[in-house]
Amino acid sequence: MKKIRFAIVGFGNMGTAHANNLYEGKIENGLLSAIVDTNIDNLTKAKNKFGDKVSYYNTIDELILSNNTDAIIIATPHYSHSELSIKALKAGYNVICEKPAGVYTKQVKQMNDVASQSKGLFTIMFNQRTNSLYRKMREIVLEKGIGEIKRINWLITNWYRSQSYYDSSEWRATWAGEGGGVLVNQCPHQLDLLQWVTGMMPFKIHAFCHFGKWHDIEVEDDVTAYIEYANGATGVFVTSTADCPGTNRFEILGTLGKLVCENENLTYTKLVEDEREYTKSFTGGFGEPKSEVIPVELDGKNPQHIGILNNFANAVLGLEPLFVDGREGIKGVEIMNAILLSQWLGKAIEMPFDDDLYYDELKKFIAISKPKKKGSVTLNVSETYGGSK
Repeated sequence: MKKIRFAIVGFGNMGTAHANNLYEGKIENGLLSAIVDTNIDNLTKAKNKFGDKVSYYNTIDELILSNNTDAIIIATPHYSHSELSIKALKAGYNVICEKPAGVYTKQVKQMNDVASQSKGLFTIMFNQRTNSLYRKMREIVLEKGIGEIKRINWLITNWYRSQSYYDSSEWRATWAGEGGGVLVNQCPHQLDLLQWVTGMMPFKIHAFCHFGKWHDIEVEDDVTAYIEYANGATGVFVTSTADCPGTNRFEILGTLGKLVCENENLTYTKLVEDEREYTKSFTGGFGEPKSEVIPVELDGKNPQHIGILNNFANAVLGLEPLFVDGREGIKGVEIMNAILLSQWLGKAIEMPFDDDLYYDELKKFIAISKPKKKGSVTLNVSETYGGSK
């Protein structure tokens, strides 16, 4: 059977990880065909590792003209995700874009418009969707296993990062180079899962962000967001890169029970009867609905990036459906942008918001962004995505 040829644009942290997975044969119907990087040192590293079995290019334009690939993985700094994906999609290539889909909604909507017209398949690297914990939560929620959602809380602070992490690349943790901090870098997965698992997008967000509170950086490293939904549900999303030890607790409360995902475990507590009906009919004053803990069967699968790559190769070959429609990447960016816009304007933000307003505010911070010392260090990212983080 034909194997899908993958080219990787951006041989940094994630690009290196994807290249290794492909080169080591972990993608059953895929292989590594090319590496693209504007940094000569990065290309030299790639050549020393992969030799002449792989082709090397300085730009994505050279790659596109080479006809040396079937699928292109965009693993560059965030601002270029949409721009490079658009180039590849317009040329008819199949595209995997690393998270986030973009830094601001305006550019992501442009990318989605192109993806809708392209003959190529398009996905976002939402590898956390492959985790059986989150897949099971989504299944229970969508089957109304906890009734109507009343409250959603996610405390996700096990993203501890030292100053050396932020100093590893000149673009990292700057408004001009990255476009945000913990929201745009660490939390795109959680912001995606927040809406994917629950099947609900926020109606209103009032957030409080601290910029460079715990690190010598320009962008946010501590965030608390209060969320309202159209059905009356509320939520709180808290994240930071300075909490140690950190916490990862995702809780969804409904009228028929509660789901709690923490420490790689999922607890499903179900009420015997709907709380809304109970409160109307119960006359005993201090009572509450009886509940029981329901055993949850998980398939135990959590293939992460390898799972997304295997699915994508198989989808291109027509062997299985595409797991993640790349156009869904806009949803997490909308939430991220609303959180930052709320802090910048000092008020709650109703969704959808004005794309141009957000971009105008972002440009104010880009204008005063300070350049960092040039240089980069490739970090091992394998320990950052293996679990439910």
